[in-house]
Amino acid sequence: MNLQKMMKDLQKMQEKLQVEMDTLEVEASAGGGVVNARMNGKKELIALLLAPESITPDDPELLQDLILAAVNEAGRKVDLELKRLTQGMAGGFRIPGLS
Repeated sequence: MNLQKMMKDLQKMQEKLQVEMDTLEVEASAGGGVVNARMNGKKELIALLLAPESITPDDPELLQDLILAAVNEAGRKVDLELKRLTQGMAGGFRIPGLS
């Protein structure tokens, strides 16, 4: 494979990955679904949904913990999805760290 073609192919893969990241959305929940977090491929929190029963004035720490758990799980899901995408795209190349 010539170097110029390989560079063009790598650029196409990078552009495709960018599109995937821009459109990726994951959702994670905590507390049996009473807190749901949605995150995009840039790891930006785009939605946080709280069930009414999750909001109790008696125990604000519980709600805080549930929110953290849902957001952190969404972040892990983004990482896993991006890893899956990059491994799939690099399958045809023998590039250290990508394949």
